Amino acid sequence: MSKLNLNPRLVLIFSLILFGALMRLVPHWPNFTPVAAMALFAGATLQRKSVAFIIPLGAMLLSDLILGFHSYMPAVYISFILTVIMGFLLQRRLQAGYIAGAAVASSLVFFLITNFAVWLGSPFYSQDATGLLACYTAGLPFLRNGLAGDLFYTGVFFGSFYLAARWIPAINKA
Repeated sequence: MSKLNLNPRLVLIFSLILFGALMRLVPHWPNFTPVAAMALFAGATLQRKSVAFIIPLGAMLLSDLILGFHSYMPAVYISFILTVIMGFLLQRRLQAGYIAGAAVASSLVFFLITNFAVWLGSPFYSQDATGLLACYTAGLPFLRNGLAGDLFYTGVFFGSFYLAARWIPAINKA
């Protein structure tokens, strides 16, 4: 019988991402989800860039198959692709201040991109600066929830990873 040799670091990373995908399916406040934190975490911890994109976006796609699709999905996925890229920038700066700043930045990117898409594609807003401002104003409660969720789940992902790495030294090895 051959022994299956699992890399503890990858097992932990994939387990946290799976947890994030599952948490998206449980009832939650609007926009209080782990998706941005999952994308940021994947970008910051996975060495292979292609895997850093595929795993969180794949997890999101699978959960979208259950939750359903909408016309603004491209904007949502683009914002999470940008969040993975922010995670790449964190790889050498895994410190609380940088991580929290990236979580806030990812919330703002998501808010700006998705609300712009809503304004652009919705008949509810006039296609001028007034309509755009009205759209962003209407989205502020979702920004508040998204920011709270992103900070909370970013703390869960990176905090769990940090604590596990202290208890299991093999996790620190790339």
